This record gives sequence, structure tokens and C-alpha cells, in this order.
Amino acid sequence: MKVIRAKSAGFCFGVERAIGIAIGCTDGGRYKVYTDGPLIHNRQMMERLQKDGILEIGDYKSKSSIEDEIRKSDENSILVFRAHGVSPERREYLKSLGMPCKDATCPDVGKIAGIIKMHSNKGYTIAIVGDPNHPEVIGLLGYAGGRGFVVKSREDIDKLENIEGEICMVSQSTMFTDDYREISEYFKKRFPNTKVIDTICGATKERQKDVRQLAQDGAEAIIVIGGKHSANTVKLAIMATRTRLPCYHIETLKELDIDSVKKYSVVGVTAGASTPDFLIDEVCRKLESL
Repeated sequence: MKVIRAKSAGFCFGVERAIGIAIGCTDGGRYKVYTDGPLIHNRQMMERLQKDGILEIGDYKSKSSIEDEIRKSDENSILVFRAHGVSPERREYLKSLGMPCKDATCPDVGKIAGIIKMHSNKGYTIAIVGDPNHPEVIGLLGYAGGRGFVVKSREDIDKLENIEGEICMVSQSTMFTDDYREISEYFKKRFPNTKVIDTICGATKERQKDVRQLAQDGAEAIIVIGGKHSANTVKLAIMATRTRLPCYHIETLKELDIDSVKKYSVVGVTAGASTPDFLIDEVCRKLESL
């Protein structure tokens, strides 16, 4: 079987940076590192990091109290802020726990937070397009200073009451480019005083482009590797289905239905921004052996 591997498959800069920060904080095992919720959205990589002394505490949304876990830690411990970022309120809470902190927020997410804060301070109402339950969006909303809200669809927009004054619209960094354009245009028809800013990260755009390229390059099916709770990976799988090719979203090789895919001569493989190379390599080797 011929395997076409997307050029962008695997860690993006923000994920690679966050992992590097966390590993660096261990100082070769001298320090135990805690992350407030998952550092990145890949369960297999988090399990590997645990062996290096990097432990996930708290909950998925970074909302629960972690004081008990912090009290049980020894003095050689460091708390790392997750790649998805946290709200200003959560940041102050984490700092108040008395443990040394290190920020591993993705720079692209930090940039969006800065845009939100700046416009909120100028009196804008902030509209965030994205998943209201995703940690990134939860964190970003905190920078709106009580002047923000989240929409995910046209239906959400239809439910909004009238908004006075100027509005600044941003998106979750992993949104579909086409979906954000459609939602923002629909929003502006009702609220023409809206300033729309493209905050979809470059890595997301590149991955979405590469999925379409896999179909153009002759792939008969597309395999998407990555966490089922990873926003960018889930969106890649949706985009793959939009090519009208069979799509298989798996976290590891164990989930791949070999009997189903071995009928294809050419298969495209891509992966989310938090998917490590060792998982991608394992799948590609197996496919090439068929």
C-alpha cells in the first residue's frame, strides 16, 4: 500500500513549545511538574510525559480546585499553565497557591487573549466563535472582562438580543476557515458594527489545506490520527469527510480496522497538532506493510 503522509502531520509549534517547557522544568528529574488540566490534548503523549515526572492534576476545563494536590506535593515542584491557556482569574488562583509557575500557553492563543483584552478595554463587546466548553475558549472569555459571549452556529446568533455599541469578533484558534467566514458574515448582517479579526492559527490553516491536498494527490481514503477530544483533530476528521473519501479517525494503531483499509491502494495520513510522531510512524509502517 502507498501511504501519502501530510507534510503538516504532528506537533505544531505551540504544542512542541509547551512540551519543551514542561520537560525543561523537570531539570532532568530534579523537579516534579504539575499541569492544570492536560498540557495538550493527546492522552498517549500525556502518559509518556508522566514517566518524565509531568503529572496532570485538576480537570479538563481547568476549573476545579487543585489545592489538595498542591498541598501533597514536595518543595521541588513546579506548576505549568497548559498550552490552551487559562483565564486571568484562573491564572491568579494558580499563582496564589504558592508553587513556582511557568506559562506554556501557545503564543497564538496568547495573541488572541491580547486582542480580546485590548478591545474590551476600548469598550467593545467581544464575540468569540468556537466551542464554549473547550478550555481555550473558556480561558479566552475571561479576558473579555464580562463583556463577552461565545457563539458556535447561526442558531446561537439568532438567539442573541440586540447589542449596542461596537463588537469585536475573534475565533477559537482551531476553527474551520470556511465556517468562520460564514458565521462572521451572517453575524455582520445582524450586527454591522462588528470588527472581524482572523485569529485562526497558521498551523490549523496548513493542516486543513493538507487534507484537501491528500485527496488531490490520489488518496482513496484518509486516516486522521489524534485525540478524540482534540479540537483540531476532530475538525481534521470532519474536513476529511468533506472530501467525500472514507475517513478513519483513530487515536492509535490498535483502533485501525485493518480489514477495512487493506482494500485501498493509496491512503492519506494526517494527524492533529498534538499527535506525537511515534503514533504517526507506527500507523504508517503498518499501512505500508499491507
